Amino acid sequence: MHRTAVVGTALATATAAALVAGCRAGEATVDGRGQERPQARASTSAPARETPRPHRTFTHKAKPKPKRVVAPPPRTTKPVTPRRTAPRVAPPVIAVGTSGDRVRELQARLRALGLFNRNPTGYYGTITQASVSAYQRGHGLSVTGSVSPRTWASLRSATKTPTHDQLYPPTTLPLAKPDPRCLTGRVLCISKSSRTLAWMVNGRVVSAMDVRFGSEYTPTREGLFQVNFKSRDHVSTIYHTPMPYAMFFSGGQAVHYSSDFAARGYSGASHGCVNVRDKKKIAALFAKVKAGDKVVVYK
Repeated sequence: MHRTAVVGTALATATAAALVAGCRAGEATVDGRGQERPQARASTSAPARETPRPHRTFTHKAKPKPKRVVAPPPRTTKPVTPRRTAPRVAPPVIAVGTSGDRVRELQARLRALGLFNRNPTGYYGTITQASVSAYQRGHGLSVTGSVSPRTWASLRSATKTPTHDQLYPPTTLPLAKPDPRCLTGRVLCISKSSRTLAWMVNGRVVSAMDVRFGSEYTPTREGLFQVNFKSRDHVSTIYHTPMPYAMFFSGGQAVHYSSDFAARGYSGASHGCVNVRDKKKIAALFAKVKAGDKVVVYK
């Protein structure tokens, strides 16, 4: 009996210890030796050890940082110093020594203003230069004697476009006012002042040409004459020089073609005849003039 009490006391102590530890005592079983041993039972209390819950991890996506644009280092180049150039001066449109249709137009426009007392020749000489200077002086332009773009524009605005007859007149100098004796009939009207011959029929100019006269010692006679006779291939019996298309009007004086006049211009003179320098014109005139037609020579 004493032994049983001891065992019970031990069991009670173990049970109490188990309860203190938080476990329930299992049912006792008897093993083969007649001893009891506790049978394991599933505990209804919370397990002594739990698997820790995984912590939620939050992934914070960082905002992309703006890319830093790094400016390239400044190029170390030497400053370019602008070149100093002389101001460009517009070349003259027309100047002394030039020739052509533009010069002819210039002369025709100047003549229309009374600044050029000759017919257009197409050559820019000293007379044309003086006329240009006069125009520039009268219109507040730089007086250079050469036609600059400004002078040309001013002259064009001040004049009308020349006609063909104004650009290509039949004579170098303008025809003079005809002598009253030239206004009727068929007349060779010859002016010493303008150095021109006009073939006129009933007061109308049919053709005109440049002429030159005798020298101081052999002057061409002035007055009213008529054509006495014509000689196409005449040769002077006194000077033994050719006188093609000769039309005699006063003794040995005649109107005829002169190769010397064609070559030398007004630097020469005749022996009293009326020299013509345009061979085609005098040939055409020779075919029209008849013996008996009037010849008027006047200053």
